[in-house]
Amino acid sequence: MFWACGFVAARHAIAVGLTPFDLAFHRYVWAGLFFLPSVLRQGARDLNGIGWIRGFVFAALGGPGQAVVSAAGFLLVPLAHGGVIQPSCAVLGGLALAVLVLREKLPAPRIWGALVIVAGVAVIGSEAFATIGTHGLLGDFTFAAAGLMFATFATLLRLWRINPMRATAVISALTLLYVPIHAVAFGFDRMIAAGWLENILQAVAQGIFSGPMAIYLFARSVMLLGASRAAVFPSLVPGLTVIVGYLALGEAPSVLQLVGLAIVLAGFRLTQKA
Repeated sequence: MFWACGFVAARHAIAVGLTPFDLAFHRYVWAGLFFLPSVLRQGARDLNGIGWIRGFVFAALGGPGQAVVSAAGFLLVPLAHGGVIQPSCAVLGGLALAVLVLREKLPAPRIWGALVIVAGVAVIGSEAFATIGTHGLLGDFTFAAAGLMFATFATLLRLWRINPMRATAVISALTLLYVPIHAVAFGFDRMIAAGWLENILQAVAQGIFSGPMAIYLFARSVMLLGASRAAVFPSLVPGLTVIVGYLALGEAPSVLQLVGLAIVLAGFRLTQKA
């Protein structure tokens, strides 16, 4: 639900003139201010035992780097594309990496479910190419890349046995280093022009729901359930995104988008039978 709200809020933000970099700012800077005291108290020299190299890798794959890639897709395609393709690719990437890197065994239903999810994503991609053109397909590839980035983040979290709350705190605190870069490279003009209400909305939707809280809850599920089983839960995000997007923005999905969503949800059901 947190990720669905984040997708809808991001789509709205792009529509009113904010950039993907503005969204990355809201998603992690406020949480960084909250977590900074604990990071400093528990050991800034080695980033709470995670290490600076691993910390920057986490920030790129599951932090502001991934947030920028994700939000950029909404410059090219509608809400339903991001809400379906990104979490679906996070599922597929998570399952693949669980086998290749973590050596987890996948039951047959989970494999068939993954193949069905691929079919659903292909339906949505074909709709983008037919109705929007090649740049629509580029938007879909952008969301696919964002999903695979997060799958890699989750796999490394499990592989390196990093505490979820510690990882969330480190990612958020490291993002404070991005503030001067944002000020010089992009400025705050668009954020100021959007007004206080819009910025508060994004600070809550991105900075609390879609950022630290969602990362912590998902990372915790990886530790409790294993990477391959936890990886299938982002498949719930597409349906929730379509529902929240329709209620909040009035953005109704097309028939092909609904068909693709139904196929993806069928794939999710198959993975759960395992």
